[in-house]
Amino acid sequence: MKYSVTSVILPDLDVVETCELLRELGYDGVEWRVRHTPPEAVGKGYSCWGEHKTDLSPANLIERAEEVARITADHGLGIAGIAANLTADDLEDLRRLADGVARMGRIPIRVGARCRYDRTVPYLQLYDRAVESYGDVIELLRPYGIKTIIEIHGGTIMVSASLAYRIASNFSSDEMGVIYDVNNMTMDGFETFRIGLELLGDYVAHVHAGGWRPVEKSRREDGTLDWGYEGCDLAESLLDIPQFMDDLKAVGYQGFISIEDFRAMDHREKLGRQIEYLRSCE
Repeated sequence: MKYSVTSVILPDLDVVETCELLRELGYDGVEWRVRHTPPEAVGKGYSCWGEHKTDLSPANLIERAEEVARITADHGLGIAGIAANLTADDLEDLRRLADGVARMGRIPIRVGARCRYDRTVPYLQLYDRAVESYGDVIELLRPYGIKTIIEIHGGTIMVSASLAYRIASNFSSDEMGVIYDVNNMTMDGFETFRIGLELLGDYVAHVHAGGWRPVEKSRREDGTLDWGYEGCDLAESLLDIPQFMDDLKAVGYQGFISIEDFRAMDHREKLGRQIEYLRSCE
């Protein structure tokens, strides 16, 4: 297996600092966050969902692409993917992003669906819109030789492997892939690992790993107990991570497993423990 970290979880490190840390801890690659900073987060300090010290965005990547690619390679790391948060209708920004990514290599770009699922619009309508808009994205990225990847994620119409497959199967696996996201499936959309991986087949383009476990929140007046989730070490996750690793190997997956762990703690301690544990599972 190859191990990487999404730089989304390292907001206070610049490009060099990120690469130095990951090399020191024995990682094989990095998944670069390339996103606009939300206007409401400007000037509020570094945070996972706000400003980042790397300051990589669709607006500046074309100027910084060669710098980022060189620094990454100089540290012996590969680029596992581009952690963008653009949706399939952001075609102008996607074109600008692709111009930059192309200077780094044929690196897959994460692209979200146009609409989230909130029970106000029927799934089948959202599905039709998603297939249409992803077709536009694939047409846009085809000349660059860049693959579109969609992520199994809560709050979307692809909360499970089978729902992601339903979208991806409309396209060639050469042009669309799926991020198999074990942390998101802890909270929504869990399906037996092997079944989902076998169904997705060649569409599995990348993997995200992070630990989550349930915690009691509150009890409603009718007696119903509400549950929430908190981040934890992979070793303490609700899901069976050793089985997850075994099933990845069984289907022949040889790509990157990228750590997504948003807990506010020392980066070196947190990321060191996660890679040591995953290696012990191998």
